[in-house]
Amino acid sequence: KGLGLSLVKKLLSEGYKVAATSRSAESLTKAVGAGNADFLPLQVELLNETSIAEAIENTINTFGGIDVLVNNAGYGQLGTLEEMSDSEARENFDINVFGLLNVTRNIMPHFRAKKAGHVINISSIAGLLGAFPGWGVYCATKFAVVGLTEALSVEAKEFNVKATIVYPGYFNTNFLKEGSMKLAANPIADYTAARNTEIWHETQMVGNQPGDPTKAAEVFIQLAEMENPPLHFFMGSDSFGMANSKIEILQNALTANETLSKSTDYVK
Repeated sequence: KGLGLSLVKKLLSEGYKVAATSRSAESLTKAVGAGNADFLPLQVELLNETSIAEAIENTINTFGGIDVLVNNAGYGQLGTLEEMSDSEARENFDINVFGLLNVTRNIMPHFRAKKAGHVINISSIAGLLGAFPGWGVYCATKFAVVGLTEALSVEAKEFNVKATIVYPGYFNTNFLKEGSMKLAANPIADYTAARNTEIWHETQMVGNQPGDPTKAAEVFIQLAEMENPPLHFFMGSDSFGMANSKIEILQNALTANETLSKSTDYVK
């Protein structure tokens, strides 16, 4: 769905070979079209490593190898931290973090063996700036994607495997619509800021997202073709602006508390 579907269509239109995964290969074929020898639709369960390993093996056997992995699977989970049940929070982490980690873990033997590869993990600007009421668990999953990708970038460097974190802002996809967004099952009315945020997304933002998914697909291809791709890439003018705001917040916190921060060192 969303950015992933736009990317698949753009890649195929430019002659790339693409293996795309979903919970339903049939839905992929319907969305993309049949009869293209460069397109391999695969049904994959992200929490089943056997399913993932079989998909990777199928792709290698079909196309001779894999050059770039784009981890794009995920969904939005709204609800304040108090409202969210343990199962709701864990389910969001399962798909947004552990599913991504499962795919990355299973593709690394192939990338290590060929001494080449590029892992592009889709986080969100919510993976850098978490001050969105009602989005706490979702933000936490995207912060986790950032942390593990930073670690991967240094772990895999000796094998010439590159890693990039993409922080999209709001793009005009189905992300804010039913099927890609879940609400807390047991909301608490007292949380007016969270409820107002939900209403704003439903009534003001849907259909008015500033990001063009077709242009995003073009940017993904440029990132994959770079000899030295960035570790951090902020996609969209809104993402770029919010990233600068977070940098300013951190810089102000460092400056305001520098003496106290350094006061914990042993005095030699």
